[in-house]
Amino acid sequence: MYSMPPYPYLATDYGTQLSLFTHHMWIGGFLIVGAAAHAAIFMVRDYDPTTRYNDLLDRVLRHRDAIISHLNWACIFLGFHSFGLYIHNDTMSALGRPQDMFSDTAIQLQPVFAQWIQNTHALAPGATAPGATASTSLTWGGGDLVAVGGKVALLPIPLGTADFLVHHIHAFTIHVTVLILLKGVLFARSSRLIPDKANLGFRFPCDGPGRGGTCQVSAWDHVFLGLFWMYNSISVVIFHFSWKMQSDVWGSVSDQGVVTHITGGNFAQSSITINGWLRDFLWAQASQDPLHVRPIAHAIWDPHFGQPAVEAFTRGGALGPVNIAYSGVYQWCMKDLLDAHIPPGGRLGRGHKGLYDTINNSLHFQLGLALASLGVITSLVAQHMYSLPAYAFIAQDFTTQAALYTHHQYIAGFIMTGAFAHGAIFFIRDYNPEQNEDNVLARMLDHKEAIISHLSWASLFLGFHTLGLYVHNDVMLAFGTPEKQILIEPIFAQWIQSAHGKTSYGFDVLLSSTTGPAFNAGRSIWLPGWLNAVNENSNSLFLTIGPGDFLVHHAIALGLHTTTLILVKGALDARGSKLMPDKKDFGYSFPCDGPGRGGTCDISAWDAFYLAVFWMLNTIGWVTFYWHWKHITLWQGNVSQFNESSTYLMGWLRDYLWLNSSQLINGYNPFGMNSLSVWAWMFLFGHLVWATGFMFLISWRGYWQELIETLAWAHERTPLANLIRWRDKPVALSIVQARLVGLAHFSDSTCIMDTNRNSTIMARKSLIQREKKRQKLEQKYHSIRRSSKKEISKVPSLSDKWEIYGKLQSLPRNSAPTRLHRRCFLTGRPRANYRDFGLSGHILREMVHACLLPGATRSSW
Repeated sequence: MYSMPPYPYLATDYGTQLSLFTHHMWIGGFLIVGAAAHAAIFMVRDYDPTTRYNDLLDRVLRHRDAIISHLNWACIFLGFHSFGLYIHNDTMSALGRPQDMFSDTAIQLQPVFAQWIQNTHALAPGATAPGATASTSLTWGGGDLVAVGGKVALLPIPLGTADFLVHHIHAFTIHVTVLILLKGVLFARSSRLIPDKANLGFRFPCDGPGRGGTCQVSAWDHVFLGLFWMYNSISVVIFHFSWKMQSDVWGSVSDQGVVTHITGGNFAQSSITINGWLRDFLWAQASQDPLHVRPIAHAIWDPHFGQPAVEAFTRGGALGPVNIAYSGVYQWCMKDLLDAHIPPGGRLGRGHKGLYDTINNSLHFQLGLALASLGVITSLVAQHMYSLPAYAFIAQDFTTQAALYTHHQYIAGFIMTGAFAHGAIFFIRDYNPEQNEDNVLARMLDHKEAIISHLSWASLFLGFHTLGLYVHNDVMLAFGTPEKQILIEPIFAQWIQSAHGKTSYGFDVLLSSTTGPAFNAGRSIWLPGWLNAVNENSNSLFLTIGPGDFLVHHAIALGLHTTTLILVKGALDARGSKLMPDKKDFGYSFPCDGPGRGGTCDISAWDAFYLAVFWMLNTIGWVTFYWHWKHITLWQGNVSQFNESSTYLMGWLRDYLWLNSSQLINGYNPFGMNSLSVWAWMFLFGHLVWATGFMFLISWRGYWQELIETLAWAHERTPLANLIRWRDKPVALSIVQARLVGLAHFSDSTCIMDTNRNSTIMARKSLIQREKKRQKLEQKYHSIRRSSKKEISKVPSLSDKWEIYGKLQSLPRNSAPTRLHRRCFLTGRPRANYRDFGLSGHILREMVHACLLPGATRSSW
């Protein structure tokens, strides 16, 4: 009615437009809810299951759990993401970072599909609708505004990021309304809680805890709750329509054709934040009529959300409803969703039945899940800190990049390993087989042999094939036939990079296809400069990848799979195995108890964690080596070295490890001493800690017991030290204790060595590059000074001489000799060169005092 007004006056009567839109939207909402209500009444009163066997309606009812759970997932997804975008924008706005907000001027989320539909309708005359003379509505776009009596009648309505955000809020509220109403219809006849619900009718009261608590489960209750969400949904629609029209459509037109909108076009700028809606729309409306328009902060709470409503929506024993600010389903929880999410047919067991209580009752399970999430996030942070630097200086500070990447990858490795450790502790201490009978956890334990054997097969496959390719390539290089190497291009990864705009691979797909619609649309939609950035070889956005990257990624995959294999085996076998069925009774860590049990060394869950940490450190070492060499060649402009040498093991040893070892070695000799040497010493210190760790790992009992007893003997025979007496006899560490101490030393030393090694090499390389640059500049400015001095001696005019001298003064001071020479230039010292001016030092000072030499001040000497 507003985009295709049937009556001319309607186009300029903005009050009538708003009233009609609001009126019809409310009627539409109530009619839809009524449809759901009568569908539920049909299910209760008229549905006959005996005559409806296996038809469409019967199959819908049989799959109602899957339908409801999927719809619920869609609601949760839309809710978290749509409100997450608004909260992100509010946060960035509060921090004063508009460039990081989702908006039409920063990070754009254009509604491209809606824009495409608009464009299709606007271009329909003469194209898809050859007989039409004009489009169905001017609001599609493609035309000029229509003004009547100095007021805007019709105008193309632009869509942008603000509309994208609020339309997803619409989608969220509509999906929740449909979820509540559809659940009422599909569960109108029965549910697990009330199997005979059809006998109770469409509406029945809550009959207390005797039936397990049957409040708000009738079909009528769902209609009642759905009405609140329908009200919520329609309200947001009306708010959007009202502000959008006042901002971008409704307004006056001057005699010169200048359009002035009612709210000055503030929708696109203000509606992208929740605070913007409150400040510039809701409170702005209330301030114009404070007697009759209630601000949104009060409209939510009173009168119909007063204390009686709060008590009505509060479950017995709780302090209040789940969320007092919104109407709708208050007491749904994840337990109900997990219990309802049962795979159809029953072939996959009882699904997530009992999983909610299992997680809630085990802190180790919760900690394991949290650590797994945090570990993955930390690894992603390591990746993004160099490829998408948050601070400008990181992009140029290579030492900081290397240190941060290594730091975060090792942290991620330890955190993810800890996740498996606490998962194993959960299985030992908190797992209840009766509570989790035939659910996903129980079925995972039942199939642990298949899981472990498949992981083992994957590790063996990766290990033999990856190492085989490296060894084959080494042999071919040793025989002088490098052309016989097996070099495999990572075409899938290259295709992904090409789809995002990298053109060097020649795939010609999506953003790398200059003739495709994605590329053409991307000129105005994607981040500015994106296509240029990903095709530059001087940044870390999309590194060009080839056979060397293919091989090293499969080597990293070997390390990851082997680490996972050890950890998964430790967790799944934590409760028991064929060798030791009662393992759970021994706890998380227990020592080797000899051959009487068939040899139970290294089979506790702790031993699996202990062994996996070494593989984790091994894998992170490969990751950081790969990242470091790749970036060294990128920063030095010598990418071909990595491409040619990374396909065989000798290349890694010769061109990466040995070639870059001089930076560390020079930190130990008197000729390479500088401020960076301390990091080389830290590298040496890491080796000492590493060696100490091996003392614990290899010589548990004898070495340390003998050492401590020797110290005790020395104390007893030394007069002064004899004052401190040993209270008891020193006892050697147990195997478990020694492994813990040794593992801590080994892990710490590995992190210290790797971090300091990478940082030292990068710092020294940066230092060398800066020194070379400084030397070039010094040679350049030295030649300029020499020519300027000759020119001073040739110029007769004193003012001209001083002008040349002023240029000489402006040259950078880039070395100690230069600074010494400049300090002596206008002083009475012997090195002063006053004869170039043809004056004595005394006369020159007098002229400066008399201001006869512009620009010369007393600070010159």
